[in-house]
Amino acid sequence: MNLTAEPIIYGLVFIGVLVLVEGIYLTMFGRSISLNNRVNRRLEMLEKGGNREEVLEKLRKEMNQHIKGRSIPLYSMLADKANKAAIAFTPKQLMGIMAGLCVFAFLGLTVGTETSLSVRIVASIGIGVGGVFMWIGHKAKKRMSLLEEQLPDAVELMVRSLRVGHPFTSAVQIVAKEVQDPLASEMGIIADESAYGRDVGEALKSMAERLDNQDLRFLAVAVTIQQQSGGNLAEILAGLAQVIRSRFRLFRRVKAITAEAQWSGKFLSSFPLLALVAINLGDPDYYDPVLDHEWFIPACFIVAAFLGVNLIVMRILVNIKV
Repeated sequence: MNLTAEPIIYGLVFIGVLVLVEGIYLTMFGRSISLNNRVNRRLEMLEKGGNREEVLEKLRKEMNQHIKGRSIPLYSMLADKANKAAIAFTPKQLMGIMAGLCVFAFLGLTVGTETSLSVRIVASIGIGVGGVFMWIGHKAKKRMSLLEEQLPDAVELMVRSLRVGHPFTSAVQIVAKEVQDPLASEMGIIADESAYGRDVGEALKSMAERLDNQDLRFLAVAVTIQQQSGGNLAEILAGLAQVIRSRFRLFRRVKAITAEAQWSGKFLSSFPLLALVAINLGDPDYYDPVLDHEWFIPACFIVAAFLGVNLIVMRILVNIKV
């Protein structure tokens, strides 16, 4: 039995692509762009001597550039996630990085494997583009999870600020200074926009639509209604904070209950690929008798199509809406 290291090399090249794109990102924009940083990025940019208007313009450009990129063919599939992740790369830079990573993956596969040229080209494109998609998806999921977790505490901080006599815009500024990213920079943008004359309710609504977050929509609607009809905003936001916290607990409970089904779906979806890798590791010549058969290539495409359908179906089955 001859063992081959090619599947391991493919995996190492893919991991190398993920590490490389993260390294490029942190090198270009600094440690402050990482969500693990204790000081939010907007404050750090201001402390480094940045003008308030310039910082606002830069952050707004970063957070809105991917919405404009939806018109670019193929990039539209990535634009929403890149927007939620607030990726500082421009769409052109991201596409250039994808191309560079494809070249990097091709060179790695050329040095480490002996597969045919066509297979290396297809695999390199899949690794380069797929690596960027996975990286952005992870960033978006992490950022939105942190934002949803921060929101109830931020609304309660607004309530305490309102009860001691601060106006709502000052309450937003306090949240922008006291909490961490990602919510801090988002609220900081709203505070700066309101300081330059934009309606705070409109700014909140714009942020909610950009991030596609229902709790932020509740906050925007509550503030807008209070501005139009009056009322005790502190009491309204106190009730909203309880609703958001209850929704968050419910989502966590549903996630815990459905965790087994989700992992079962992931296992069933990945099992055919894991079996293929195991077969090639155990017996590299297993498929040699049928490689030249006229139906081998069409059968591979049919199996790949069924795997794609399986991924979609399993995702739908375990994606429970609350």
